Amino acid sequence: MPANASRRITDAIGDFPYRLQLAGGWIDQPFISKLNPAPPGSMVVVSLQPAFHLMDRAGMATGSRKIALQLWKGRLPDKDPGKLVEELYAEENRGKAEPSGTQDMIGLVYPGVSRLDYDAGYRGGVFPKLIESNNEPGIARWFERVIHLLPVMPRPNGYNPLGIKNLDPEWIRRLGRSGQACYDAIVGKDIDALGASLNETMACWEKLLPHTVSHPSIKMDLLALLRHYQARYPGAMYSGCGGGYLTVVSSKPVPGSFRVHVRIA
Repeated sequence: MPANASRRITDAIGDFPYRLQLAGGWIDQPFISKLNPAPPGSMVVVSLQPAFHLMDRAGMATGSRKIALQLWKGRLPDKDPGKLVEELYAEENRGKAEPSGTQDMIGLVYPGVSRLDYDAGYRGGVFPKLIESNNEPGIARWFERVIHLLPVMPRPNGYNPLGIKNLDPEWIRRLGRSGQACYDAIVGKDIDALGASLNETMACWEKLLPHTVSHPSIKMDLLALLRHYQARYPGAMYSGCGGGYLTVVSSKPVPGSFRVHVRIA
């Protein structure tokens, strides 16, 4: 056995969670949430154990994770998670004209599956009005069985998903409701409802911000790939804008995919 065989994977990638985004993504941005006719709008994030390396520029909050590793010396502090989110948000967005949303930080810091409710009337829509988290082991294990990730492609350098904005309030309402439906489906272990919520989010992205799924700098037909999996499984969505990973909901194996491990504590 090689001398370094006893080293852990976290010695190489850092002992810090990753984050998976599910239905409702983009509702955490105030320019979206302020147009929601039925606030709050919800989205779902899941904290993941660092069991393997995830690629950068793929919608998995790796940029926020790197800043957190530097800020907190490689370990998540044992402090109030709300305060940690505010610390990380301030550090990441220091001096930025277009700050990132808080869902990245919340997904990294809060364990389990979390629903984030955003209302532009609360703190400008930057921080959620309510965070509801579920850390039940049985729900985490069910989630791990039905979620499959397929590597697709990192978003290209210079890519901007905000080139076209069709900010229809009705579609924004639907986006926010997809997050609520997603959380309810996970807690209820309803695979069909979970898949439907992911499909609904992708329909909203395509309508509201079409460059999230189709852009001159993206050479792959992301929509064709998405629809292939949506037609064969209960649901699918991209981990972020511009590609990243394809998250597929299925009770059966998905060729070429891998599983994730939920951090519940």
